Amino acid sequence: MLDIQQRSQIDLLIKKVGDFQIQNQSKVIASDIEEKSLNQLVSYVDIESEKMLVAGLKSIAPEAGFLTEEKTSNHQNEDLYWIIDPLDGTTNYLFGHTKYSISIALYQNKKPIYAHVFVPPGNESFVANQEGAFLNGERIIVSKRNHMSKTLIATGFPYYKFDQMEAYTNCLKILMKETKGIRRMGSAAIDLAYTACGRFDAFYELNLSPWDVAGGAYIVQQAGGIVSDFKNEGNYVFGNSILAGNPDIHPEMLRLIKKEFS
Repeated sequence: MLDIQQRSQIDLLIKKVGDFQIQNQSKVIASDIEEKSLNQLVSYVDIESEKMLVAGLKSIAPEAGFLTEEKTSNHQNEDLYWIIDPLDGTTNYLFGHTKYSISIALYQNKKPIYAHVFVPPGNESFVANQEGAFLNGERIIVSKRNHMSKTLIATGFPYYKFDQMEAYTNCLKILMKETKGIRRMGSAAIDLAYTACGRFDAFYELNLSPWDVAGGAYIVQQAGGIVSDFKNEGNYVFGNSILAGNPDIHPEMLRLIKKEFS
């Protein structure tokens, strides 16, 4: 359990890292960028951001271990650990777009107890703890739209594993006709944070990593939303799929997804 002082320290740390990212976005050059695998880019900004987060969080909660995207720490503690994405939306960042975020989640006894998604360009802090979900200190809840025809849905497109493209395309065709629209932010953490505060009614995607979704998923849940995998089970952080939405739209999306991805 994090106390008020620790939460305040985390706020300052994340904003410091966000400032670093803003200041360096225009400085990254082609030679600074590596391709970890197909369409998965990384630069010194990702690495340094993660190092800053690990060092700061280690000072705040010395006993906690880490599960991080860039693997800058090998300290492990299965009972208490941080899941960190230092820069979710790296491709957006490197192409000069503003939809990127920092995502952290603290897991205790295999359950989330704290999450923070920070969007530096908008100075928006989405936080979840046992008291609820908040945006810049104000409580947030998921949308109350209960008809697909009134919804705005978020998704992400496969960028390295394309074996289920037909199912994705079929879902898109149906959602284009049955909703107000579909959006792709390029950062799953932002998609989930926006679902938590009602800007989206649901979000679904395949082939994500734990650091992409751990923080945002908990924020959605604490904002009153439902999060599952495509089988309506709980394996969405370490599994292969995630579906998050308000309590009325999640079941509708689940029916569509089960039909197309079965």
